[in-house]
Amino acid sequence: MPIGGSSRVLASVARYYTNKIDTHGPTPWGVDWPCALTQDLRFVQLLKVCGRRRSFSLNDLGCGYGALLSFIGRRYGTGKIDYAGVDISPSMISHALQLWGDRPSSQFSVSSELPRIAQFSVASGLFNVRLESAARTWTIFIEDVLGELHRASRLGFAVNFILPAPAGTKARPGLYRTLPEPWVAYCRKAFRADVAVVENYGLREFTLLVRSRPAPKPR
Repeated sequence: MPIGGSSRVLASVARYYTNKIDTHGPTPWGVDWPCALTQDLRFVQLLKVCGRRRSFSLNDLGCGYGALLSFIGRRYGTGKIDYAGVDISPSMISHALQLWGDRPSSQFSVSSELPRIAQFSVASGLFNVRLESAARTWTIFIEDVLGELHRASRLGFAVNFILPAPAGTKARPGLYRTLPEPWVAYCRKAFRADVAVVENYGLREFTLLVRSRPAPKPR
């Protein structure tokens, strides 16, 4: 499905992250994140949507240079994770292929859409950098991305959002911040899904775990 409502949203985001990866290379700074430890902390929360499984298929929308694969290798060891990463920045995918192109059961593509239906999908940090987009335009972008994640996930998906800045502090401009409640309500209504909020894990953000409900049994 088309994402974002306007190609200008995707184009501005692609330029922003391409500049980051071209400047800093395949590092957390290259995806506008300060350090590997908190990057891994995010991955822990997102992969809670997969439960205790050791083998599953996974889509990674906005995969960057494939940092999640490094974490998967350390966390799951011999587990069989069938991975597909997608990013709108060709530079990101170029770095991902250099790092992970030889990994079995992995694929990367330049796109805003997921290439297949997997058991689970994740998107890390995809909604944070709003830049100059109008509030309504960004809301439509988020709704479209959530719809794409739902479409391409048989069992569920996970995303994260930045929380509002503490009272009395100066917030970094150009970021999208929100409380959980609006997006919990949206996912429950739009996807008829079970939604759990993961928070208080040491970062000023929260993660939504959106799990598909089993189809009702025929009477």
